[in-house]
Amino acid sequence: MRAAQVVTTTGPADVVVQDVPDPTPGPDDVLVEVHSVGVSFPDLLLSKGEYQLKPDLPFTLGVDFAGTVVSGPDGYEPGQRVAGVGGWGGAAELVANPAQSTFLLPDDVSYDEGAALPMNYLTAQFALAERGQLRAGETVLVHGAAGGVGTATIQVAKGYGARTIAVVSTEEKGAVARAAGADEVVLLDGFRAAVQELTDNRGVDVVLDVVGGDVFTDSLRVLATQGRLLVVGFAAGQGIPEVKVNRLLLNNVDVRGVGWGAFAMFRPGFMQEQWAELLPMLESGVVKPPIGATYDFDGFGRALADMDARRTLGKSVVHVR
Repeated sequence: MRAAQVVTTTGPADVVVQDVPDPTPGPDDVLVEVHSVGVSFPDLLLSKGEYQLKPDLPFTLGVDFAGTVVSGPDGYEPGQRVAGVGGWGGAAELVANPAQSTFLLPDDVSYDEGAALPMNYLTAQFALAERGQLRAGETVLVHGAAGGVGTATIQVAKGYGARTIAVVSTEEKGAVARAAGADEVVLLDGFRAAVQELTDNRGVDVVLDVVGGDVFTDSLRVLATQGRLLVVGFAAGQGIPEVKVNRLLLNNVDVRGVGWGAFAMFRPGFMQEQWAELLPMLESGVVKPPIGATYDFDGFGRALADMDARRTLGKSVVHVR
């Protein structure tokens, strides 16, 4: 079978699609014929050797995928449509994935949408419900709102009955955030003043920050009393910001880390519980992943290069077949 592989950790330009042996599923694995693969930020980091996971070379990329069941344990029948998530290995014609992280897809969800769902939407659900303790009627500010995690967060927050304010760097990205369901959109330049105006100087209850860097301090400043800043990543590439804890004390606000993978991977059944939480949102239509660019299988490296250059809008997807 063919797989998109990292043979040297020198970045997207050196990702190759080549023949590898077929996987051998274990008793608790689902063997999946892959149709679509989501392009994720961890894939980009993996290609550079900068991710916290360090698989031995060569290894196959692909965090999110969707396809049809070839075989599996009880509950998985040949021909069923599924989505799955793992640390890596999904960007191949066949994948053996643990049943606990392989999810049945509703009939009206496409393979591309299925490949856009697991990591981003499970991360958003974990961030908002588990770490952010979001309640209906609260206001959520979303940085990087036109990207995969950003659009997922907008939609999941809406599914929980929250108001959403999207922060974007361009008007083009603002259109993506609006299409995803954002109630308001503000530009990154001057977002603090814009958010205070939108909230009558009250501030927001939750900030989800995938950007880090220079926006971090102003994100703290726009939190309402007992607000929560959720740290998901540092896409700005400006280093890891530091917190002056007196600001937390004076304003009664929290900074909370969101490490979905480290939490979910080692709690059997947790991801299936998350998926069950998302299903009503999928069925109602409030969760519908916005698909950005699509690529053929040999274009996996190009998809990562586009992400690295911050040209990505919504979730990029690679077609395996």
